[in-house]
Amino acid sequence: MDPLNQIFAWFGDHWWIVFPLMGVGGAIAGRLQALSRQHHKQKLETLRLKGEIKAAQLAARGQIAPQPSPREAAVQHANASKELLERLFAEHDGITARWLDYELDVAKMIAFPAMSDGRQPLTAAFLRAKKIADALRPTGSDAKVTEQQVSEYLDAVGDYAVAFEIAEKDARRLRDSTFTDDERKRLERAQHMLKVAVDQSATPAERQTAYRRVREELDGLIDLSDAAVENLEKRVALQLEPGRAPEPVATEPVADPIPLLDPRAKADPLRQAAPSRNPEH
Repeated sequence: MDPLNQIFAWFGDHWWIVFPLMGVGGAIAGRLQALSRQHHKQKLETLRLKGEIKAAQLAARGQIAPQPSPREAAVQHANASKELLERLFAEHDGITARWLDYELDVAKMIAFPAMSDGRQPLTAAFLRAKKIADALRPTGSDAKVTEQQVSEYLDAVGDYAVAFEIAEKDARRLRDSTFTDDERKRLERAQHMLKVAVDQSATPAERQTAYRRVREELDGLIDLSDAAVENLEKRVALQLEPGRAPEPVATEPVADPIPLLDPRAKADPLRQAAPSRNPEH
């Protein structure tokens, strides 16, 4: 028996070893996530530690730093807390902006549908982390918050950042693999028609027809938020002349057609078309 067959034969006799290996893999993944959070926390606390490091350096040289008065200490603490909060706000907003790139760009939603699907476990975990970070966020850097509140918000932002990275990597790995062959073809057609819908060289009628086709192909596959629809409609209507009615569309009517977009329509940017697919919004 050749070595490869011997290996397969050994695994056939020891199939039960798969289960402890799966447990080890899960433990490793959990450990990596914990390490990522710890690294993030250490990075954000660098600002707070700078003062302590400076004081230790002065003490080592025999230069005792003068002790600040209680008032000065309070001011220093408030300034350090304010600067830390401003850094946390910037990172919090940066993660949210990266997420909105997926929520508002229909092309990205088609390419990476898992990022907008709250039924995906890692996406659901990210949305929970977002909800917690949003709830713990102080009203401003000058807000009166305790050290415990700042610490909790720091941890929440760290979890939010890690959860987004993990969900994004998984969505880019999955792409459209969770859909059937027919559904993938519909996504491909929607992607193709989307390019026509935003093509500035196309006629208004072509753009309007392509827009309707995009909505039809995505119906039941991907739930577009009101903000995503409004964003797409603005791009489609970009080249339409003000006051000019769209040219008649020389196509056969479709069942349950989607009305022509109205560039004047306003939508609630936070309202989802179908919350069941993205329950945390």
